[in-house]
Amino acid sequence: MENLDLLVRELIKCSNETPWLEFKHNNYDPKMIGEDISALANSAALHEKNCAYMIWGICDKTHEVIGTKENLQTLKKGNQELENWLRSLLSENADFDFHSVALDNKTVGLLIIYSATNRTVMFEKTDYIRIGSYTKKLNEYPELQAKLWDKLHNSKFEDRSAKIDLEITNALQLLDCNAYFDNIRINQPQDIKSITHYLLEENILQKQDNGLYAITNLGAILFAKNLNNFPKLSRKAIRIVQYNDNSRLEMLKENIVENGYIVGFEGLIKYIEALIPTREIIIGAKRETHSAYPMLAIREALANALIHQEFALTGTGPVVEIFKNRIEITNPGQPLVDIKRIIDNPPKSRNEKLASLMRRMGLCEELGTGWDKIAITCELEQLPAPKINLYPDNTKVSLFSEKEFSCIAQEDKLWACYLHACIKYVQGEQLTNSSLRARFGLKDSSSGSVSRLIKEAVAQKLIKPLDPHTAPRYMKYIPFWG
Repeated sequence: MENLDLLVRELIKCSNETPWLEFKHNNYDPKMIGEDISALANSAALHEKNCAYMIWGICDKTHEVIGTKENLQTLKKGNQELENWLRSLLSENADFDFHSVALDNKTVGLLIIYSATNRTVMFEKTDYIRIGSYTKKLNEYPELQAKLWDKLHNSKFEDRSAKIDLEITNALQLLDCNAYFDNIRINQPQDIKSITHYLLEENILQKQDNGLYAITNLGAILFAKNLNNFPKLSRKAIRIVQYNDNSRLEMLKENIVENGYIVGFEGLIKYIEALIPTREIIIGAKRETHSAYPMLAIREALANALIHQEFALTGTGPVVEIFKNRIEITNPGQPLVDIKRIIDNPPKSRNEKLASLMRRMGLCEELGTGWDKIAITCELEQLPAPKINLYPDNTKVSLFSEKEFSCIAQEDKLWACYLHACIKYVQGEQLTNSSLRARFGLKDSSSGSVSRLIKEAVAQKLIKPLDPHTAPRYMKYIPFWG
């Protein structure tokens, strides 16, 4: 972060400590710092501030710069670095940075604490708030607690500021305006005023009360020339890792896409395509090269990961991992819909403005049909079904390369059977023994093993007969919710 000395000088001009600003001399008690991070993050949200601050080496009475001998980055709690100890006891939405600032030939310690998002920041499972210059437990002030939760529930990631107090020329230098106008299919205006008009209308920029401009999280995450210019968003850059085999033992390549998502998306897809294996097939007299995975499926799975991620989870971002036999795409947060209803349910996103803008620019499918296309393209190439794994803080989608039916795990066969029934149902058709054999690329002689698979899927209540009284030979099946 730049100009930290100017930031500290502005803060010490405040006549008193505020709910989002605290001055310290040399008190570095770890427990106190943890409680204050919770209190200041929650107070920043309550007072609609992007950040709160703790500053060491300032007299809290006169605001005179007296300096401090400690270095926040090297402090320890026992044998553990203070920052790591704090993060282990704070809720996962806590975000903060330690800095040392030279001021008047003295060292000042600066802790920048980012506003709470989506829910309160807690320390040791307790949330705190600032009352005047004191840190108190939030539950002791029910009126403030209700007001804070209202603010958090109505606050949207896209609307919050990623960078503030910018001259318009400086703001535009941080964004790739060409990418915006190219994807929106409008000729870019030649004058700054017209460019600014479009970006304000899209909520990429916001006009501040002081006449300067802020770049919103929406604008930065999609159109940043370099996400490192936005410290709180830099961890949301897309990371691509290629491994030598099917484990994470040997890494071959690693790349971090530091552009905003729309700026770097097409280049990212081409980069992934160059890394994944290809196979040659003969069609008539022609030899054609085919990717081991449907590129449409990769594109949609990656777009879904970007759109539906939980931005409030700090220290983590979207990751694409390429193995010899699969691709795994992981994003922070869990889906808002039941994964068993991901084919037919209406789309839901916690980041509606981001999703809308990416769809308008053609980076993903409209109306929630992305997962339909992922599943269908894998079926058409007779690949194992794409799989969704849920973890406490992450969602992982796996796409698999070609695999013999006999080598597919029973659990994955059942999931493929269920997805096939879902796809057929939304198309106005039903699963049959014949259609499932075609889905796996099996011959008529495999009818018995497919019947057993269908029977097991019915037993596990993934699918059900369309008409239980139909003769077994003509039986058709639909999803359990059909």
